[in-house]
Amino acid sequence: MPLEALMVCVDNSEYMRNGDYPPSRLDAQTDAVNLVCSAKIEQNPENVVGLLTTAGRGARILETSTQDLGRILQSMHEVKMEGSMNLIMALQKAQLALKHRENQYQRPRIVAFVGSPIDASEEALVTLAKKLKKNGVAVDIVSFGELEQNASKLEAFIAAVNSGDNSHLVSIPPGSYIMSDILITSPIIVDGAVDGGAGGSSDAGGAAARADFPFGVDPAADPELAMALRISMEEEQARIAAAQQQAASGAAPDAGASADSGPDASVSDAAKVALAAADAADAADADLYGETGADSGTADMDVVGADEDEEMRLAIEMSLAEEKARKDAEQGKPE
Repeated sequence: MPLEALMVCVDNSEYMRNGDYPPSRLDAQTDAVNLVCSAKIEQNPENVVGLLTTAGRGARILETSTQDLGRILQSMHEVKMEGSMNLIMALQKAQLALKHRENQYQRPRIVAFVGSPIDASEEALVTLAKKLKKNGVAVDIVSFGELEQNASKLEAFIAAVNSGDNSHLVSIPPGSYIMSDILITSPIIVDGAVDGGAGGSSDAGGAAARADFPFGVDPAADPELAMALRISMEEEQARIAAAQQQAASGAAPDAGASADSGPDASVSDAAKVALAAADAADAADADLYGETGADSGTADMDVVGADEDEEMRLAIEMSLAEEKARKDAEQGKPE
């Protein structure tokens, strides 16, 4: 699903009064513009569309960038038929509006509806096309009404602006055709739904999109579900990468810790911490008495036992000395 900023050039010249595209060229074009704008926004919720006219008092910008289809519909109903079309001025203003788009990651694209004779020369159109191509702007042309008169100029323009099959010319003949029904199967809609510029039919493009998407979902059919799945996958990949980075930095758990899982894992970790604290306390006690090594506990017991034996010996000697002094006193002998 391409991320695009789209400018739609609407032909509002006096030729739009003709009824060869029922009910009129302007009404048929209005339905087609609504289809293109809604399709582009459905392909990617971050896409934006703008709107400008190509006839009358110069190219007049009606909308710069919006995701509100209601505003597009309202602006189209406010379009008035006047004067003649100035395609070069309209394309130049559309390029300028796209150049100042808020999100520079959006690919710029112009969709121009041409339903009246083109006054500009083929050389001027080719020069402008090369400039648009240099600036990375893709252009789709919807030609209707004056097909034969504009055919050679538009073909030369598309050939000059095309880069990697990202630009298209769709010609819609007059008659009982509904313009939007033809556009919905055209490369302007189908290629944008697949990858933003690869040619091919809608069936082949949809199959390629489903094959490339890892969840078996057609992004063109349900773009919101596809985006939610893609975001979830990216978050999971970021979590796995962070865990791997933590393990590589030396913060990985002990080998035995991998066996602890489930609700008892926290209890096991607490027991390990308590045991470690007890070992540290024993080591501190051993250092306090100047003893180290694995036999520090036995040495403590020997010291306590030796002190008790010495005290017992002293107590017996004092008792014997007191008993001897008492007997001497009773016998009247001096001490």
